[in-house]
Amino acid sequence: MGKNAFVFPGQGSQRVGMGLDLVKEWPRLKDTYYDQADEILGFPVSELCWQGPASSLRDMPVTQPAVVLTSIAALDVLTRHGVVPQAVAGHSLGEFSALVCAGALEWPDALRLVRRRGELMTSVTEQIPGKMVAVIGLSLAQTEELCLKAAADTGEVAEIANHNDFTQFVISGQVGAVDGFVDLVKAAGADRVVTLEIGGPAHCSLMGGVEEEFAASLDTVEFRDPIIPLYSGSAGALVTTGARAKELLIRQLTGQVLWTDVVRRMTADGFDRFVEVGPGKVLGGLCGRIAPGAKTYRTNDVHQMRAALAAVLSAKEHI
Repeated sequence: MGKNAFVFPGQGSQRVGMGLDLVKEWPRLKDTYYDQADEILGFPVSELCWQGPASSLRDMPVTQPAVVLTSIAALDVLTRHGVVPQAVAGHSLGEFSALVCAGALEWPDALRLVRRRGELMTSVTEQIPGKMVAVIGLSLAQTEELCLKAAADTGEVAEIANHNDFTQFVISGQVGAVDGFVDLVKAAGADRVVTLEIGGPAHCSLMGGVEEEFAASLDTVEFRDPIIPLYSGSAGALVTTGARAKELLIRQLTGQVLWTDVVRRMTADGFDRFVEVGPGKVLGGLCGRIAPGAKTYRTNDVHQMRAALAAVLSAKEHI
């Protein structure tokens, strides 16, 4: 018997227009979420989601609440149509959305926290320019070795930030070291190297200086124990308490995203339907490659949302 998992995307999944067609199809989303979000955040996040410009949407203090907000709106559509998860997980920033879905965090608190997270991450980038790239087609051992070489060659930081699937890894660090890594992996025969629209070096040691400030922000918010299974990308395992979830959000700033471990663990626990809740299409592809027998669905627009609703509800009727 298969089970549904909701997976929530992170930074890099943003696009101008995200969420707009869902609001046109289900107008209540505007009053319930977008209008309130504008007031909570003190800037027109709804307008930036729907109209851009893309340059503003790439600013981390905007990107992060915008992605979470879009995911929460998509979650509302799913659950109101009777599609509910039996477990959740979030990729990096998406862990905040997953916590909301699991009943551990209120969505207005999540928006405030990720806005602060984006501000703190931007402050690091302003002092130490950094970037992130995804490399496809090399093994973990090869990627680690080339990170070490790039760091040694430049005297700067280059670290693995994400284990996205078996041969896709994200590297984070200072610009010189990451550019040096790119040269090395191209020479090593990588299939593809992609610069990510992130705006700074997430999930690496450069973010260590803002952990304390972010921990103080987390202390202002109530974290409850999840009411459905929550798999953390920072631990690659289940999280059963709100206290542990909060601890992992702090670790997440400098720690790796263990997405491959998360999907393998969920698959081993019987989850074979993954619904990507929010903007983008990256997680569906990753889940499909890590767990080839699984079904994946997206909610990036009305067409994909209706297809996901129909497929999951149909599977439920035949259980």
